[in-house]
Amino acid sequence: METKAAIIAIIVKDVKSSTEINAVLHEYNDCIIGRMGIPYRTKGINIISIAVDADMDTINTMAGRIGRIEGVSAKTVY
Repeated sequence: METKAAIIAIIVKDVKSSTEINAVLHEYNDCIIGRMGIPYRTKGINIISIAVDADMDTINTMAGRIGRIEGVSAKTVY
């Protein structure tokens, strides 16, 4: 199956969601190339970008699971 490189952009509005986010990312660690997290204290949010290389179904499933976590939004760019 063909893989794609993508970036999943995550905005975390509720820091209590971090445990759930990390659990999902741990499940998909084999397709994660790199990760960068930035606390934006002025706005009270955290910004995370995840670089991945996987098939589109896997990327969409991962992003969808993250986006369904309370206090979190996620978008993917291919």
